[in-house]
Amino acid sequence: MGFLIWFDLFLVSSLLWTAWQGLTHPNLLRSVLMFIVFGLLLALAWARLAAPDVALAEAAIGAGLTGALFLDALRDFSRSKE
Repeated sequence: MGFLIWFDLFLVSSLLWTAWQGLTHPNLLRSVLMFIVFGLLLALAWARLAAPDVALAEAAIGAGLTGALFLDALRDFSRSKE
């Protein structure tokens, strides 16, 4: 039981740290990567809360699809600046 409490605390602090880094980092690529990591950690949190369907949707849509769209938008943005 003690390990799960420490794991939950680690998960919550990791979620807060990645959210803060994703919102405030000046490098856009790093912000997008932090967003993807945030989505994967959030999927893990949903799985930990015994909601596997929400966890799969968060991993596929929140981290995967949205992350890929952000990376594509960042690439187009970098091309337009040149």
